[in-house]
Amino acid sequence: MQKNILVTGGYGFIGSNFVNYLLKNYDYNIKVFDKLTYASNLNNIKNDNIEFIKGDLFNKIDIEKALKDVDIIVNFAAESHVDRSIVDAHDFLNSNIYGVYNILDYMKENRNIEKFIHISTDEVYGNALNKKFDENSCLNPNNPYSATKASADLLILAYFKTYGIPVSITRSSNNYGPYQHPEKLIPKTIIYALLDKKIPIYGNGKNRRDWLYVDDNVKGIIKVMARGKNGEIYNIGSEIELENIEIVKKILHIMNKPESLIKCVNDRPGNDLRYSLDSSKLNALGFKPEVDINEGLNKTIDWYKNNKSWWYGKKNW
Repeated sequence: MQKNILVTGGYGFIGSNFVNYLLKNYDYNIKVFDKLTYASNLNNIKNDNIEFIKGDLFNKIDIEKALKDVDIIVNFAAESHVDRSIVDAHDFLNSNIYGVYNILDYMKENRNIEKFIHISTDEVYGNALNKKFDENSCLNPNNPYSATKASADLLILAYFKTYGIPVSITRSSNNYGPYQHPEKLIPKTIIYALLDKKIPIYGNGKNRRDWLYVDDNVKGIIKVMARGKNGEIYNIGSEIELENIEIVKKILHIMNKPESLIKCVNDRPGNDLRYSLDSSKLNALGFKPEVDINEGLNKTIDWYKNNKSWWYGKKNW
C-alpha cells in the first residue's frame, strides 16, 4: 500500500528538490504543505500528482488538518536566511520553534504518524574552528536563525525521550542547486555575474563552508527516512570545504567573468568563520555524496542561465 507523505515547506528550495526527486523515483502519495512566503515558488514543482495544502505551521488548526491520514512527515518549513533573522527574528521563532511544537503536540496525541524527519542545519554547532562536528558535539549557535533551529532540535529530542515520538533529525551543510532563492551566496553570485553587477562578499571572504549539492542532501534525507533510527541525529555533509571567496571565483571562472566584479562589504554580526561536518554516522547507512563541486556549480549555473524568468525582476532580494 502506498505511504502518505507530508512535505512541509515543499515549495521552497530543498523541499521542492526533495518532492521532485520522490516523484521521479518513488511511489508515494505526496501532500505539500507550504505557507508560500517570499522564498517559496509554485513553479518549483510542475506535477499534478500531488496535493497542495496552503497553511502555516504556526497555525495549529492548519497543521492538524494537514496531518490527518499521514504516515510520514518531512519538515523543511523554516525561515532560513541569517541576515533576515538579524534584522527581525519574530518569524523565525514562529516557524522554526512554535511550528515544530505544533507538529510534536499533534503527534503526542495522535499516533498515526510512523516517522517524522526534521530538517535542521550545521549552523546549530556554531564555529568549527579547527575541528569537525559530529552529532554529539555541543550546540553553540551564534545568530538568531541558528538559535531557533537548535531550540527546535532540543524540543524534538525531548519529545522523543518523554513521549516516544518517532523522529529523526538531519543536519546538513550549505546546500546549493536549482530553485535556491537569489538572496543566498551562490545564486546571487551567478545572477549578478549574468547581469555584470558587483558581487558583495562579507568581510574578506575567508568564511569557510562545506558545500553540498542539493540532490546529495535529498538522497541523504531519504536514507535517514528509510534506515535512520528514532531519536537519532544524522549529519549530511560533502567534505568539500571552500572559502566563500573561492566559491565566487570558481563561479566567475566557469562563467568567464572577471574577478573585478567582487566587492567586499562589511561582515555581518555573529558570522561564523567555518562550518565542518563529520558525516560518518550517515555514511555507515550507505550514504555517499556523488556530485563534486565543479559538476555541481556547472549544473547550477546552467539552471539559472536557462531559467531567467524564475528569478528576473524579483524585488525581495
